[in-house]
Amino acid sequence: GKPWRQTRRPYRVAEVRRRPAGTTTLVLEPDGHAGLGRFKPGQFAWLTLGASPFAMREHPFSFDSPPEDLPRLSFSIKALGDFTASVREVEPGARAYLDGPYGVFTADDHPEADGYVFVVGGIGVTPAMSMLRSLARRGESRPLRLFYGSETVEDILFRDELDALAERLDLRVVHVISNPPDAWAGEHGYVTKEILERGLPERRDGLVCFLCGPTPMTDAARAALASLGVPAHRIRTEVFEFA
Repeated sequence: GKPWRQTRRPYRVAEVRRRPAGTTTLVLEPDGHAGLGRFKPGQFAWLTLGASPFAMREHPFSFDSPPEDLPRLSFSIKALGDFTASVREVEPGARAYLDGPYGVFTADDHPEADGYVFVVGGIGVTPAMSMLRSLARRGESRPLRLFYGSETVEDILFRDELDALAERLDLRVVHVISNPPDAWAGEHGYVTKEILERGLPERRDGLVCFLCGPTPMTDAARAALASLGVPAHRIRTEVFEFA
């Protein structure tokens, strides 16, 4: 029954934005219906492109847009496999179908937090962008920290927007570059306990942390945050298999 329902609620690709590191942002608009009623920033949906929803080729992607942008939605997708590599060939006007929203990787489920910490690697920044964009729209004043691991400086996604968000929010962005240029003066290597300790607020037991990226990174970050005083139940991890 689900594919039948999706045929009655198609989407249209309104914009295609090419980004660094083989990443493409697709902006979708509902075609002939009101769109999603609501989603929580950080959630994901199953996306089908260029086929009917009966094709059984749907894949999960986090929204990078905030719910405040509805009915428009956007997903940033990195070429990491056969399906994701084909996304760069999508043209405006293409048909799409969505099944969602799903997931509990969202700051909205933790309104009691003293602040939010995001530890992300590569394309794992997308659910953090949804949350940060939404928090900025809401006038959030609590401390926010983003530890963002990238292979090179050129691989950083949303760099200019993150700088702008840091002006609007109590947000500190810590870029960690594994292969930095000689002139790079910031953190380098991988996100370690020492880097987290330098960047976290002094009081940590009330923070809620969101980890999204390669499994070795999220496993190491989880252990480091726990050793730095963040309670285990306040550390949330999002894991996807890339398609």
